[in-house]
Amino acid sequence: MLFLTLAISLKKEDRLAPINSLTYFPISIGGHELQLQLALSPSEKKKGLMHRDSLAKDHGMLFLFDYPDQVSFWMRNTRIPLDIAYFDASGRLKEVHPLYPFDETSVMSRCREILIAIETNQEWFAQKSIRAGALIDMAALNAALSRRNYISQAIVP
Repeated sequence: MLFLTLAISLKKEDRLAPINSLTYFPISIGGHELQLQLALSPSEKKKGLMHRDSLAKDHGMLFLFDYPDQVSFWMRNTRIPLDIAYFDASGRLKEVHPLYPFDETSVMSRCREILIAIETNQEWFAQKSIRAGALIDMAALNAALSRRNYISQAIVP
């Protein structure tokens, strides 16, 4: 009986799943909200969305790099048609490219100042009319990074 009383008395926040690489965070881009997993560690970045059969609507994965650079992605072991969006350190969308299942051709950013990449279901950006110049909600991204106990020196506040 004591256990039941303690479980009921816990705040809702205390009963939520632990914050980890599988946790989704709400982060908007150009005013449209996405639920994003954060790929921060080398192993999280390497695995990405591999081996998944689907990706829920308005969900995706955010990859954060250590410093701005030209980056590339491919679709090894990835079954889902995706878009890859490349952002600079201020959270400004620079470009979006389609990615095709199992295509191991590298899709390189044209911009050499990429700090953030986001994978979503293919056509998500087009369906929301989000174009180059749109901004990520950097406050929401910083809050998500903080909840993962991750500090980035490269993000422009």
